[in-house]
Amino acid sequence: MALLELHEVSAGYGNIQVLHGVTLQVDEGEIITLIGANGAGKSTTLMAISGIVPLRRGSILFKGRPIHTLPPEQIVRLGLCQVPEGRHIFPGLTVRENLDLGGFLRRDRQGIRKDLDFVFSLFPVLHERRHQLGGNLSGGEQQMLAISRALMAKPDLLLLDEPSMGLAPMLTRQIFAIIRRINREHNTTILLVEQKASLSLKAANRGYVLENGRIVIADQADALLANVDVQRVYLGI
Repeated sequence: MALLELHEVSAGYGNIQVLHGVTLQVDEGEIITLIGANGAGKSTTLMAISGIVPLRRGSILFKGRPIHTLPPEQIVRLGLCQVPEGRHIFPGLTVRENLDLGGFLRRDRQGIRKDLDFVFSLFPVLHERRHQLGGNLSGGEQQMLAISRALMAKPDLLLLDEPSMGLAPMLTRQIFAIIRRINREHNTTILLVEQKASLSLKAANRGYVLENGRIVIADQADALLANVDVQRVYLGI
């Protein structure tokens, strides 16, 4: 069942058009990865889905409902959250306060407590440092906090933009293992943008390759891993 559908989406900034007729689909329960070079339009795609970058043409459906004319906060209320590139936590608030803000729109106290326990099980270091200011965490811990804060909103679809940026290889592998766990144990569908194409494809069910604002390849993740052109351009093989 299609959870998210983009139909011929074009978007950009000022006089610069970044996306040119992007069409893609994310089905419920999947992990989908969007790969491409820097400047290909990956982050712009996520920003358009989240309602931050307005569309110039096309449509975006979430749960069968058009969302491309809705403000970002209303899109969040529908069950779609983004973890942006660069984390953007609240550095002057504690870890716990950041997490509480993630669940601000919710009223199900029992569910909030259950999800708080879940994120602390994913990232025990956040429980240990729950009274510390977010700005005093390491880069990796801030990424954990950004992901956890989004999960506290209980999204049906989680958009992740470069979750491994700036992380050491060991922590990167841990983050990808946790992404799979979130999908499996938290029943969260994930659309992932990631420069580390090999890791993202190994975590995903399907993938799309974006070049110059256009989808040029769409296939199962294992097929993309075996694709000679993908190997040469994005996997360094």
